[in-house]
Amino acid sequence: MRHTAIYPGSFDPLTLGHLDLIERAAHIFDEVIVAVGVNSRKQTFFSAAERLEMVKASVKSIKNVKVDSFGGLLVDYARSKKVHVLLRGLRAFSDFEYEFQMALANRKLAPGIEAIFLMPKETHSYISSSTVREIVDRGGDISQFVPPPVKKFIVKKYSVPRFRAKCDS
Repeated sequence: MRHTAIYPGSFDPLTLGHLDLIERAAHIFDEVIVAVGVNSRKQTFFSAAERLEMVKASVKSIKNVKVDSFGGLLVDYARSKKVHVLLRGLRAFSDFEYEFQMALANRKLAPGIEAIFLMPKETHSYISSSTVREIVDRGGDISQFVPPPVKKFIVKKYSVPRFRAKCDS
């Protein structure tokens, strides 16, 4: 029996914390599906296509990781893939309350699907996509927060001279 987990998220953008969880999950599960959520009601910094591109470029060397996108209910997506494990990350205690509520709602909707929580390495526990977006918005260097393919994508997209100079190092 193959054990597959889905790691869902908006990944707007993918951070080193996300990548840490993906790499660790790839050692635990036979297959990990990184599922980029597409929600037309949620305003994202990057388009769904851009987020998919950044995630794919960042995980391409991890053989048992696939990247996909989904809309609608996560449990419906999991059922369509015949996956019974949802992987979620917890950076801080504040994440726990939200994730706990989501896990209980998902359990009510799909009793056969389990949530498993992983914490990122301490060195990445403070990193969030919103922090990265804030740094990008203010022209700062994101090298310590995102994988190289994400940095490269963002530098190319935002070829603002002050941002590019700080990130070219």
